[in-house]
Amino acid sequence: VQLQASGGGLVQAGDSLRLSCAASGRSGFAMGWFRQAPGKEREFVARIRWSGGSTYYADSVKGRFTISKDNAKNTVYLQMNSLKPEDTAVYYCASSLVGDFSGIPYYAEDSYDYWGQGTEVTVSS
Repeated sequence: VQLQASGGGLVQAGDSLRLSCAASGRSGFAMGWFRQAPGKEREFVARIRWSGGSTYYADSVKGRFTISKDNAKNTVYLQMNSLKPEDTAVYYCASSLVGDFSGIPYYAEDSYDYWGQGTEVTVSS
């Protein structure tokens, strides 16, 4: 599985941005977005199942970010609205092959088997 994330950039607070993650190879159970701010650990942002499309969000982005998918294109999106300076981070997409059947929580990095290279998002105040 190869994941290619794109769409990052420099925006102002309150702006919107849409990230994309194109997956090649085996699609697996679910896709997730994580982010890592400077000097901080990587954290969960959102997840979507390929089948059915159920979603989960971190509390910090709930109501502002929307994760979606296009099964035909094997692509997952992260629509980010009302961006804040604290959203500044490198955003990574990840593929979970087994998902909930692993017994590992969906928000844990260990639940994901493949990672994209990351795309940088900078939100200025």
